[in-house]
Amino acid sequence: MKRLRWIALLLTIVPAALAQREPHAAYVYPAGGQVGTTVDVIVGGQNLYGATNAYVSGPGVTAVVLPYEPPITFREADMLRERMQELRKQGNAAAILKEITEIRRKLAVFEKRRQNPALGDSIPVRISIAPNAPPGNRELRLGSFNALSNPLVFQIGQLPEFHEPEFKEEVRPLRRQTGDGRSTNTNAPATVITLPATVNGQILPGEVDRFKFKAKRGDQLVIVVSARELIPYLADAVPGWFQAKVVLYDANGKELAFNDDYQFHPDPVLFYNIQKEGEYILEIKDSLYRGREDFVYRIAIGELPFVSNIFPLGGRAGSQTTVAIWGWNLPVKQYTLNLTGVPPGAYPFTVPNKGLLSNRVSFQVDTLPECFAQPSCNSPTNAQHVTLPIIVNGHIDKPGDMDVFRFEGKAGDQIVAEVYARRLDSPLDSALKLTDATGKQIAFNDDHEDKGTGLNTHHADSYIFATLPTTGTYFLYLWDTQQKGGWEYCYRLRISPPRPDFELRAVPSSLCIRPGGSASLTVYTLRRDGCTNTISLALKDPPEGYKLSAASLVGTQDQVKVTLSTTTKGIKAITNITIEGRANILGREVVHPAVPADDMMQAFAYRHLVCASELKVAMATPPPRRPVEKVAETKKTAPTTGPSVKIPAGGVARVQVKLPTTTYTGKLQLELEEPPEGVVIQSFTTLRDSVEIALRADPTKIKPGQKGALTVNAFAERTNVKPAEAKQQRARLGALPPIQFEIVAQ
Repeated sequence: MKRLRWIALLLTIVPAALAQREPHAAYVYPAGGQVGTTVDVIVGGQNLYGATNAYVSGPGVTAVVLPYEPPITFREADMLRERMQELRKQGNAAAILKEITEIRRKLAVFEKRRQNPALGDSIPVRISIAPNAPPGNRELRLGSFNALSNPLVFQIGQLPEFHEPEFKEEVRPLRRQTGDGRSTNTNAPATVITLPATVNGQILPGEVDRFKFKAKRGDQLVIVVSARELIPYLADAVPGWFQAKVVLYDANGKELAFNDDYQFHPDPVLFYNIQKEGEYILEIKDSLYRGREDFVYRIAIGELPFVSNIFPLGGRAGSQTTVAIWGWNLPVKQYTLNLTGVPPGAYPFTVPNKGLLSNRVSFQVDTLPECFAQPSCNSPTNAQHVTLPIIVNGHIDKPGDMDVFRFEGKAGDQIVAEVYARRLDSPLDSALKLTDATGKQIAFNDDHEDKGTGLNTHHADSYIFATLPTTGTYFLYLWDTQQKGGWEYCYRLRISPPRPDFELRAVPSSLCIRPGGSASLTVYTLRRDGCTNTISLALKDPPEGYKLSAASLVGTQDQVKVTLSTTTKGIKAITNITIEGRANILGREVVHPAVPADDMMQAFAYRHLVCASELKVAMATPPPRRPVEKVAETKKTAPTTGPSVKIPAGGVARVQVKLPTTTYTGKLQLELEEPPEGVVIQSFTTLRDSVEIALRADPTKIKPGQKGALTVNAFAERTNVKPAEAKQQRARLGALPPIQFEIVAQ
């Protein structure tokens, strides 16, 4: 009888668990296409089967999912193996060999999916790119009737596209490797291309891809690899991305140039001035001879415009700023930017040449007064005097150099010194030191983590927040910690009183909600210059049928769960939403949007918030059988108004919530999913079809005024007693309806 009850539990829980599997898109290949063309791609990942729609961000691009075969089951795989054994006994007729080949193909796909589930699913997608589609990076997502995948980078390019030779799964050759992992296929025929071109490929273990092209004497060849740019982080690989290496050979196999990174970017860029007309071969591989399907790359090759660095790295809003430009194949050496009406922020800067756009570099706009660092300000004696607030534009001229600035301050003044260099594509690895007039150190900083720059793994920009101890003269020193220098080692140095501000990130960037249902997401705040102001969250211009739970971030709180709810009618199948935060800072209202982002893991351990361009919400179908239950507060709770549960700081509030409509046996357990620090489930009581939860707020960890949403997950636990051991078994039943909360004074 017990066994039958346990089987019943499995039969009821497993379908629910399957429904909760989130699709994960791991790669798209090829990862881009030329304007004015249609390209067929494969999206690989996990839990992708069932995809019916494809979405590409931005104008001028459409995508559709092509017909595909569903994966075969283990039982079907066994049947295919048996069938193949039977066919082998029937001779070598053409029809028999054709069927055997098809069986081998299906089994190869099955084995690939079984051995690496994270990359096992493959969905064909056709992407149509209009002739006037703006070039650049887009986001590709897959959608099914009840899920929406994470975004992948898909590039819209301007150059003709080429691809490495394709191998079918059942005939892909196994390459013999040497003892150090190197492949023996380096003499494989190279794919012939014509310049300018973009080539697409994938690197498998030990694989080396080679491309042959003709070039003329005097050609200023630029080779730009996109690999880490396409897939920023790999969760299960070290160093956490495809570390590409490119080598250029002449027709005789002589190595002419190589590169495995560009400044601090993992993706290599290679520059070469062609000395002799003839054929050349470009080779690409992983620096560690790793490889798999998500080691995807694109290489732009030709006399392409490329900006290596600019100076200054920014300008003052409302001004005319002349920017000096360095690089290859550029039509101008300087460019004047009109910053009238441009709000503060960082903007992409490109230079066109003969219809082709250069790479993008960052240019920062601010409202503070600006000046240039003087060439001689390299010691306290020659320190450049500045009046605060100020932004200094400068560069470390040569290896071992430093810039020194002098300013006057009063006792008790708070001073912020912040370097913008690495965040603006400069290779400078800065350090800052603040001293008084006697040389006594007041503050020092080398690296300062900025969680808003999720693609940076070395937060090399320095930041100092200090209170001046006395009235007098102070010195600020800036140098490169690696003792490097040159015109490209540029910086912007802000010296000013604190300017409290904030940024927001909304995670994840893809949601799927049933009509009348809800979904939770996390909003992170990145507080600047000691900002402790309360930030209230709301939807900006909410689409019809959408509502965001009341939520705020108080004091130093850096994240909060919010709930996005929908009605049952008038909802679009797919839409973009914007969450914004408002705070009163120094007597003025400050409003910032929550930038969509995804929480990505790097190399098994590190996590990064990687920004996306859209927060996209899809409507799931069919609609739920009954409306989602609202949270009902019992008479035992603290008084509340509106939809929020009010939890006294230091006290307890009780709420009654409907349980998931799932049959289960065993002991019920409830857990909060990523709750704010200080909020816990003290106890709960199971009722007929609901549960009463007692929530406690620790007054030492959470303060009155904080609002948000609590996600409660339900589990069934059962001890499977065997003669030799007792094993605890646990199954997830699902999530309870979100609980809106507010912390109040007791």
